[in-house]
Amino acid sequence: MGMYKMNKVKKIALIAHDNRKEALIEWAEKNKDILKNHILCGTGTTAKLINEKTGLAVQGFKSGPMGGDQQIGASIVNGEIDIMIFFWDPLTSQPHDPDVKALLRIGVLYDVAIAMSGSSADMLLNSPILDEEYDRNLVDYYARIRKDNF
Repeated sequence: MGMYKMNKVKKIALIAHDNRKEALIEWAEKNKDILKNHILCGTGTTAKLINEKTGLAVQGFKSGPMGGDQQIGASIVNGEIDIMIFFWDPLTSQPHDPDVKALLRIGVLYDVAIAMSGSSADMLLNSPILDEEYDRNLVDYYARIRKDNF
């Protein structure tokens, strides 16, 4: 699989479960001067609320339970997302938990930068390499599987 270059302008997915939406909106408002320089997308209601409350342009997908997590995952596979900010609810079981787990798995598989809390999102957004090109290293899991089976 090899290298995949992130451009200077990053493609950032913004996702939040219901109990964490307000926290993500507050975080986006606090960081809108940085976020406005990047391409933003998100799952249904979250994208709409961030746009309404902060004025940031956020491309909306379906809501998470209606396939939005899978749309974000497909966008990761297609090289259309570099960073995922996912404020998930650690205390409430979600009807689409298998989709959430699959989204996190695909994010790691494709070496997307992932933040799941305010402090990790702050660290990621304030990284000195945020506005630089960056080579993600995609692991060739197929080669590893072939090697292990022969």
